Amino acid sequence: MTQSAEHARIAASPTDDSPWKLWGPYVSGRQWGTVREDYSADGDAWAYLPFDQAHRRSYRWGEDGLAGLCDRFGFFNLGVALWNGHDDRLKERFFGLTNAQGNHGEDVKEVWWPIDATPTHSYATWLYRYPQAAFPYADLLAGSASRGRLDPEYELTDTGVLEDNRFFDVHVTYAKAGPMDIGMEIRVTNQGPDAAPLDLMPQGWFRNTWAWGRDDRKPTMELRGGAVDISHAWLGSYQLIADGDPRILFCDNESNNERLFGSANVTDCPTDGLDDAIVHGDTSHVRADAGTKVGFWWHYDSVPAGESVTVRLRLRGVSPAAANGAGVAPMEAATGDAFGEDFTGVVEHRRGEADDFYDAVIPESAGDQDKHIARRAFAGLLWGKQLFRYSVNEWLEGDPGEPAPPADRRDRHSGRNATWTHFDVADIISMPDSWEYPWFASWDLAFHTVPLAEIDPAFAKSQLELMCREWAQHPNGQLPAYEWNFNDVNPPVHAWAAWQVFTIDGGRDHEFLVRIFSKLLLNFSWWINRKDADGSYLFEGGFLGMDNIGLFDRSQPLPNGMRLEQSDATSWMAFYSLSMLRIAVELARTKPGWDSTARTFFEYFLRLAGAMDNFGHQGISLWSQEDGFYYDAIVRPDGTSEQLPVRSLVGLLPLIAVETVHPAVLDELPGLISEVQWVSRRDPQLADVLMHHESTDDQRITMTLVGKERRARLLGHLLDESEFLGPHGIRSLSAAYREQFTMDVDGANLSIRYNPAESDTALFGGNSNWRGPIWFPVNFLLLDALRTLAVANPQARLECPTGSGHEGSIADAAADLTGRMVDLFRPGVDGRRPGTPRWYPSGPLWDEHVTFCEYFDGDNGAGLGATHQTGWTALVAHLICAPHGRMFS
Repeated sequence: MTQSAEHARIAASPTDDSPWKLWGPYVSGRQWGTVREDYSADGDAWAYLPFDQAHRRSYRWGEDGLAGLCDRFGFFNLGVALWNGHDDRLKERFFGLTNAQGNHGEDVKEVWWPIDATPTHSYATWLYRYPQAAFPYADLLAGSASRGRLDPEYELTDTGVLEDNRFFDVHVTYAKAGPMDIGMEIRVTNQGPDAAPLDLMPQGWFRNTWAWGRDDRKPTMELRGGAVDISHAWLGSYQLIADGDPRILFCDNESNNERLFGSANVTDCPTDGLDDAIVHGDTSHVRADAGTKVGFWWHYDSVPAGESVTVRLRLRGVSPAAANGAGVAPMEAATGDAFGEDFTGVVEHRRGEADDFYDAVIPESAGDQDKHIARRAFAGLLWGKQLFRYSVNEWLEGDPGEPAPPADRRDRHSGRNATWTHFDVADIISMPDSWEYPWFASWDLAFHTVPLAEIDPAFAKSQLELMCREWAQHPNGQLPAYEWNFNDVNPPVHAWAAWQVFTIDGGRDHEFLVRIFSKLLLNFSWWINRKDADGSYLFEGGFLGMDNIGLFDRSQPLPNGMRLEQSDATSWMAFYSLSMLRIAVELARTKPGWDSTARTFFEYFLRLAGAMDNFGHQGISLWSQEDGFYYDAIVRPDGTSEQLPVRSLVGLLPLIAVETVHPAVLDELPGLISEVQWVSRRDPQLADVLMHHESTDDQRITMTLVGKERRARLLGHLLDESEFLGPHGIRSLSAAYREQFTMDVDGANLSIRYNPAESDTALFGGNSNWRGPIWFPVNFLLLDALRTLAVANPQARLECPTGSGHEGSIADAAADLTGRMVDLFRPGVDGRRPGTPRWYPSGPLWDEHVTFCEYFDGDNGAGLGATHQTGWTALVAHLICAPHGRMFS
C-alpha cells in the first residue's frame, strides 16, 4: 500500500494523547438528556435536563455543539452558533424529541452530514442545513404528539420549512497547520431563491470544571490586541483569533439559575448571555474583555440568493503545558497575517493529503461512486469519535459544591449502575450516533472497530481494549453495556472483532491478541456463570441486542416460572467459543502454552453444539426437523418444553458459529489435533459437527454449529426472497408473517407480524424494530459466515435466490449479499440512494449526500431509526475496501 503523509502521522500517533490527536471533533451532538447529566430522584434523564434548558445550563460531564472541536479531555471547545433572525434562541445545538415525545421514540429533527475527515483530524469537513424561517420547534412537538405508532414520524420536511431550498448550507472545515495550530473556516451559502439575514457566531468555551467543588482552579480567557488569550492549567496558553473585524463578546459558562430555577446567579453574565445579545438585543449580560465563553459575531443584513459568506478562526498554541504530554515547542503568537496565503495553503494542502490517504485505503477497483460512499462512511466514523467522561462513583455520591443526589441512587438492587462504582472513564470513544446514542454501546463499538481498522488500526485496538480495562470491565468479568444500564446483556462479539482487527492490520500484532484475550477469558467465565442457569450449555435471558424480535419481551422474566431457552443466545456462545478458539490457536503457534487453552474452547464449542439438539430432561431440540429451522423454546418449572415456531434472525444465528483452519496451522498444534481425533473416536455423533474438506490445494478442518443437511435448509430460508432475503440484505423476521402469526402459550395469546419499517410496539422505547427491517451488523456476521463456508467448501452449490433456478457457489451467494448491502448507498436510476430516509427530498442538493441510518426498511431499504448512525452501518466501507473479505491463516 502506498504510504501518504496522513499514514505517517497516524504511525506517529498511537494514542489519543499523541500530539496530532490531542484536538479533534470530539464534542458530542447532544449532552442534554444523558445519564451522566441526570441527578434526578426518578432517573428520568430526558426530563432532568431537557432541550429547552440546555442553552441556559452548564453541563457537568461534557459539552455539545454544532461541528464541535475540543481537546481530548474537553477542557476547551469550539463550535458554531447561528441565528436566522426569526428563531427564539441561538442555534447552538441540535433539536430532537425525547423518548416520550416521539411516536417511535427519541428522534433528532435536524439535517447534517459529516463530509470528510482524516484519522488524526488534520482535516475535517461537515455540512449542516439551517432553515431560514423560524425553526419549527413547537410544530415538530405538536405534530409528533398527534401521531401514533402506526403513523410515520412527523419530520422537518413535513413542516414546510425547507421548501424551495429556503435554507443555509453551513459548511465547516478544520485544518491543522500543526498539532496545536488549527484553522476553522465556516462558509455559509444561501440556497434559497431570496436574500436572507444571518448572524454567525463561532464560539469558544471552557467546560465548567470549577463549580462542582472538586477543583477550584479556573481557566482564563481575555481579549488582548484583537486576539483572545486562553490559559488553562492542563492545556497551557493558546490564542484564538478571527479574520476580519467581528464583534467579540464574552460571558461565563455558568447556568442561568435565575431563569431556570428562580435562584441567584453566580455571575451577571451566565452562559446564555450571547443568546441574549444576538437574539434579544440585550447586551447587559455580556462583557467586552474576559470570561470563560467567547463569541465572534458577524452580522449580515442580507445574504443574496445563491451566494456565500465565509468567516475564519485560528486556534494556536503559544506555550502548551508540559502536563498535556504534547511535547510541542512554544510558538510565536498568532499575528494579523494568520489568514493569508498560509491559512489557505494549509486548508488546500490538508485536503490534498486526505485525497492521497483515501486513494491508498480504498482500492481503485471500487470505482468513483463506491469510493465516495466509503469515504463518507469513514468521515461519519471519525466525526462520531466523542469524549466520554463518566466516573460512576463521583456521579453516585454527587459533588461537594452541589446538593447531594437521592440516597437510593446507591441502592445496589435498584440504583442505576450502582454496582459499577469502579467505572471511571475519560476517553475518546467511537459512538453509535452523535445525537440519539451519544454514549458508547459495547457491542456497537465492536462492529465500529472493523472499518476503523482499515484507516487507524491502533485506534481500533484501543477501543476494544478500553472495554476490557480494569476501570471499565466489571471485576466479575462483564463488559459494560451502555450508560443507561451497564448491567444489560449484549451479544459477545468482542473476540470476533479483535480477530477481525488483527487480520485487517496484517496479522502481526500478537501482543494485542494476548492483551485482549487475557481479559476476555474473564468475560467468557462471566457468561458461563451468569447466563447458563442449569448447566445445560443452553443460554437464556437478555434481549441480546435484538430488542423486540420475539413473542416475549426477552429482557423480562417469563410468567408462571417459565424460562426462555434462546437459539440465538446459545449460538452467540458457540460463536464466542470459536472466536476465542481462533485467537488461542494463533497464539499457540508462537507460544505453545496457549495450546491447552485452545483445547478448552474446542471442548466448550462441542458441548454447545450438542446442547442445541438435546437439553433438559425431555430431550427437546431447538431444531425443527419439520420446518428446517431453529426456534426458541420455553421451559416450564416441571421440565416440559415447547418450541416457539417463529422464523427470525434468532434461528439463523447458528450459522455464524463457523470456523475453518488450514491444516498447516493445525500441524503446529499436535495437542489440539489429538483432542479432535479423540473426540471423533469417543463420540462420533457429536464429532459430526466437524467437517473435513479436501480440495486440490489444501485440506481444512471446519467447525460449525450447523451440519451440512441443516445448513442447506437454513440457507434455503435465508436466501428466499419471500422470507429473509430482501432487496438490500437479510430481514430480521421472515416476510412469511406479513399476515399476523398467533399462538397460545399456556393460556396467553401471543402474536407477531412482519413489520418492515418502524416499530409498532412500545418495547425498548419503540425506537428500534427487529420484526422485519435490515440491520447491518447481523447481516455482516451472516456474510462473514458465508465467506468462511465458501473457503471451507468451494465446491458446494446452492440456489440463490431460493426458487430462482440459479445455482452457484457459496462465494457467489456471499457476493450477491454484499452487492445488495452496498446498493443501499449507491444511486438508483433516479439518482436517489435507497438507504436515504424517506423524508429526505430528492434533487441535486440532496442526492450527493450519503446518509447512514440505524437500520433499513426490509422491503425498499429506506433508512430508519437514528439518521446518523455511521457507527455499525459504516461496515459498508469495509465491504468496499475488502469486497471478498480478508482471510488470515
